[in-house]
Amino acid sequence: MSEQLLHLVFGGELADISDITFKDLDAVEIVGIYPSYAKAYDAWKAASHSSVDHAKMRYFIVHLHRLMSPEEPE
Repeated sequence: MSEQLLHLVFGGELADISDITFKDLDAVEIVGIYPSYAKAYDAWKAASHSSVDHAKMRYFIVHLHRLMSPEEPE
């Protein structure tokens, strides 16, 4: 079994496209937590494409495994 490297995918409407401040934190969507970057990327891509007509919508991938074990090298 390969190492589990957790990744969080989330997003929502930004207040301004020149910043990463969300317009409404209560409306931020948690797409999911994934066991690899590849699976997280696929989820990010699907969420991003679903909102392609909304210029202020942004989705992000967070490397949770790096936050959980910050002393480990990348």
